[in-house]
Amino acid sequence: MKKPSAANSASKLPEELIFFLDRSLGKHIVAAALREAGEEVVIHDEQFQQNTPDTEWLTAAGQNGWVVLTKDERIRYRIAELAALRRANARAFVLTARKDLSGPELAGIFVSALPRIRRLVAQQAPPFIAKIARDGTVALLEN
Repeated sequence: MKKPSAANSASKLPEELIFFLDRSLGKHIVAAALREAGEEVVIHDEQFQQNTPDTEWLTAAGQNGWVVLTKDERIRYRIAELAALRRANARAFVLTARKDLSGPELAGIFVSALPRIRRLVAQQAPPFIAKIARDGTVALLEN
């Protein structure tokens, strides 16, 4: 008897993630590092004007299923942004301990956190906010 191939099995394939980079992460260095790691990336300024309110792009990110990456630690304390994130069923990862980090350092942290980001996305239903520490560890903050 022939063994079923992985392609025919009922196992769940990993979700294809699209990462949305908040304007706080710039346009080039972090995006390039994530793309080099094989990730699909949408950059804030490719989709929105610089002055677009956070509530607007958070809503769009959630509706499009994008995974938000930001270094704006205050986002989880702002009532309007948190409400938009929840309404849109968004998933957001906030880099904490971000003081004095260069673009390449930021990029390295996000790339090193990718396996843990993927694991949390697979395990945790949206909406949620998680933090990424300087060492690349990931922990759920709000859901």
